[in-house]
Amino acid sequence: MRVITELAKGKRLTAPEGKDTTRPTAEKVKEGVFSAIQFLLEEAEVLDLFAGSGQLGIEAISRGAKKAVFVDNDKEAVACIKENLANCGFSGKSYVHQTDVQSYLAGAQETFDMVFLDPPFRRGLLEQVVQQLEQRALLSPQALIYLEHEREHQPALPPNWLPLRATHAGQVTAQLLRRQPVAQSD
Repeated sequence: MRVITELAKGKRLTAPEGKDTTRPTAEKVKEGVFSAIQFLLEEAEVLDLFAGSGQLGIEAISRGAKKAVFVDNDKEAVACIKENLANCGFSGKSYVHQTDVQSYLAGAQETFDMVFLDPPFRRGLLEQVVQQLEQRALLSPQALIYLEHEREHQPALPPNWLPLRATHAGQVTAQLLRRQPVAQSD
């Protein structure tokens, strides 16, 4: 695993060893997603949920994101994220939280322009977290959302999350969506 381009181009990233809940995003998928959003990351505030190694948030910082918040409840994953951030020189542009994603979201006060959402499969977490993001108003009006899910499982998403792109890699589907502001009724 490596950073693809810009500030930390070519830097190698480590991932937690032997974890069946940590599934690094395939390089080909990551390249496709970042090619689609590369001009939208400048000064963006990024949230990397179920961060694992932190590779998605780190790639966003490398491409100009203002800051990234990483959330993972696994101690080894958090250690990898911190090591990867230090190796890339991004510790000052990041915040790492070792906690349950839903607990973090329940107390979060910020809004984010880009969210990476790659939860462990078969635990029902994706829909719960999506609902929490929308209900707590944690996304900017036109936020980008990247999510990964099992290919055979199409998650229920808010109607204002419009699909921009979908990629399949083995049994995984990666989707890029853009949030549209919800019209306020009078």
